[in-house]
Amino acid sequence: MATKSEVINLIKQKIVDSEVYVENLKGNDHLQVTVISSEFNGLSLVKQHQLVYSALKEELASEAIHALALKTETPN
Repeated sequence: MATKSEVINLIKQKIVDSEVYVENLKGNDHLQVTVISSEFNGLSLVKQHQLVYSALKEELASEAIHALALKTETPN
């Protein structure tokens, strides 16, 4: 299982200017993640999500994260 702080750190390594919020939905392997970043400007929702998934690729492949509900947005 990946901890909240591990998930936050992995995303921040890939998306440096991001604000990341992680909530456990069920156990520690079902997560709700919200990522806010100016790097998402001009990207489609699919591209935004792909960027976050690429940061968590190993955790998803190993099922350290079993389910991921993802919300991405740009800063106001």
